[in-house]
Amino acid sequence: MATDFWASSHYKRWIVDRITLREARADDLQYVDDPEYFTYFSVFFANVITKLGKKLNFRQRVIATAIVFFRRFYLKNSYCETDPFIVIAACCYLAGKAEESPMHIKNVVAEARLFFSQQPYGVKSFPSDNSKLAEMEFYLVADLECDLTIFHPYRTLMALCKKESSSDLMAEAGEVGVGIDDGPRYWGTGEGQLELPDEALQLAWSIINDTYRSDLCLLYPPHLLAITALYLTLVLHGPTRDLIQQKSLPALSGDIQSNSPRRSSRQASTSSLGSKKTSQDYIGFFAGLNVSMPLIATIAQEMIALYSMWERYKEDIDSTATQPRAGSPYSATTQGSSKRTLSESRSGSHSRVGTPAEGTDELRKEGSSVITPTLLLQALTRMRENRLSDVAHSGTGRPVAWYPPRMSPAFAAPVY
Repeated sequence: MATDFWASSHYKRWIVDRITLREARADDLQYVDDPEYFTYFSVFFANVITKLGKKLNFRQRVIATAIVFFRRFYLKNSYCETDPFIVIAACCYLAGKAEESPMHIKNVVAEARLFFSQQPYGVKSFPSDNSKLAEMEFYLVADLECDLTIFHPYRTLMALCKKESSSDLMAEAGEVGVGIDDGPRYWGTGEGQLELPDEALQLAWSIINDTYRSDLCLLYPPHLLAITALYLTLVLHGPTRDLIQQKSLPALSGDIQSNSPRRSSRQASTSSLGSKKTSQDYIGFFAGLNVSMPLIATIAQEMIALYSMWERYKEDIDSTATQPRAGSPYSATTQGSSKRTLSESRSGSHSRVGTPAEGTDELRKEGSSVITPTLLLQALTRMRENRLSDVAHSGTGRPVAWYPPRMSPAFAAPVY
């Protein structure tokens, strides 16, 4: 197992560009009603994997690995030719093995079958035979090219921040194997750590969770995503942002008073050492990282763009439920939210807190359409039906080998 990210298959083979992502969706684009649905498919399927992972009592790291497996699989396959729900179950089953948290195949099949049969999914054709999931695992491993070692931003986040009071997060972020961070840190000197309050660290953790709701985990190395999460945290976390602004004011006043008598070099060095002990230079910390800050800003803009689209997405929640509406740290910071707990960040839930009725009213005021799982499943069904009609024999109406050649007919996408 590789302990060096730069020598791993993750870095060498699974960091792709946007052209590859567009080519992966080429077949689906022929049958989808609106290409924008693919953004919401990413959010929807990541939420499904997270919920199934919680039912299987998986740690957040295992859930994140399952999401990465799912995204890699659909770099080589299309939604309209496969059944994403059997793929999700196989990804969770395989991720448990890869992260040394194995779950018996009978338990995975039973939990997945029960969970997917509920609304809004309504999957009635999920196989009850364990061998079907085992066969799907075989095809999944083949498409993943046996590259099962995944690096996540969580470990980098905890390496960059002080963690005396975050032992639970450290356990969640723990890597399989040893020596992950013992080698040379190509993206920074490794000197010093950010001193963040627990609320800010939880916010950074939740932002990393949100990156898995998009294709960012396929586009950028994990350490860049962790640094971006910290970058956004310093902006979105109110107390930390105010502290940075307060510290920047004395620096500006010092520039104005540059005509004052010069102190000796010894006095200057002594005062600078004292300031390092009493205060932290956030800007200097990021400047000391050996990364491209314009690239970090670009990733941050992509996250903010995701959050703006996320405002249209709403989970199908019963009117009597009290679960929070899906949202984002961006909207939580600008509109106010309650304090996040560790259990929320583990489950990958979102930071915005509100009732379904409030979210619906806001979207109606904005005049934008609401994207729900039911709407996405209907779009997925139409994609499958259109694909099936294209490959059907003109005389009999039966499909002619319309499933991928690597996959048996049992896993061809059913029409629900």
